[in-house]
Amino acid sequence: MAAPGKKKAPRKAPTLTAAAAPVHGSRTGHYEQRRDVRAWAHAQVAGPLNGWTEAEVLAQLGQARYQASVAQLILPPAVGQAKDWGAYRDRFIEPKRLQAGLAFWAQHEAALARAEQQTGVPASVVVGIIGVETFYGQILGRYRVLDALATLAFDFPVGRSNRSGFFRDELSEFLRLSRETGRDPAEFRGSFAGAMGWGQFMPSSWRTYAVDFDGDGQVDLRGSPVDAIGSVAHFLQKHGWQRGLVSHLAWAWPAEAPPDAHALARLLEPDIEPRWSADELQSAGISLPLPTPTPWALVKLDNGGAKPPTYVLGSPNFYVLTRYNRSAYYALAVATLGERIAQLRNAGQPERPSEGSGPVREDPRP
Repeated sequence: MAAPGKKKAPRKAPTLTAAAAPVHGSRTGHYEQRRDVRAWAHAQVAGPLNGWTEAEVLAQLGQARYQASVAQLILPPAVGQAKDWGAYRDRFIEPKRLQAGLAFWAQHEAALARAEQQTGVPASVVVGIIGVETFYGQILGRYRVLDALATLAFDFPVGRSNRSGFFRDELSEFLRLSRETGRDPAEFRGSFAGAMGWGQFMPSSWRTYAVDFDGDGQVDLRGSPVDAIGSVAHFLQKHGWQRGLVSHLAWAWPAEAPPDAHALARLLEPDIEPRWSADELQSAGISLPLPTPTPWALVKLDNGGAKPPTYVLGSPNFYVLTRYNRSAYYALAVATLGERIAQLRNAGQPERPSEGSGPVREDPRP
């Protein structure tokens, strides 16, 4: 968000690199004319897009335009950029976002309470996700979703592991979504990866987990923050959120690494998947007394090159948060943001934004 009274500087397009060239090595775009795209369309009408004609699919893809900036943005950070939990956290736990979160919670208090009552997902978690994803609706994405998905489905860049299959599936889901909602695919706007709305749902998640929470007869994740609130909570509920783990223990518990390197490596092996009981963790050298035998994951968060890492014990609900975005950094940022806003709300002392508080970012990746 630009400072009051100042114009927001236009976002610069990323510098394109050779790594963003498509994996197939041929020309980009021109989707309705390409043999590979026509073969995909032919297979789709015999399967997921049953009821469409091949000509209808190709007519929709004929509207899509290759986006070089999408191919660049999907690439991983440059080699040598170490992950830094503290820096990542500070992108989101900053005064302007805290103030926006307080305002969002106040405006949608009833919907948040209803979602918590129905799903067991605390309001603070939903507030944290929407705050990290879109700065409470301020950053909903500027790309045509059709362009972004077509680019990543058919012109995926060489600079990372090829996920074109995933994006082809999402493109199919998107075309079905557009027909189900009666909207032109070219009308949808979202992120460079094709995520949409206040909660940044991919098309498959929209079709599977989105709900009409405001009761107006349609699901609108971009135009209705209330639909977004209900849909985020529903997504987490369906992915296994455990009602009742409502304190900080719902997500993560700070821990010291065991002194034995072999024990540490063993505990870190499952990554974010909770496999270890409290007794197993204590036997391995983690002496922190945990108040519940719930399975835990020992999660390592790097703090840049020189600083020692941060370790947390992640509960099953912490793991559920990583189903929304498969990153422990993301999950802990969501939990921390939501908790901090809840604390400010309960204290009645909102933090006011300063002129120089952190920049607004479009990408929640660490």
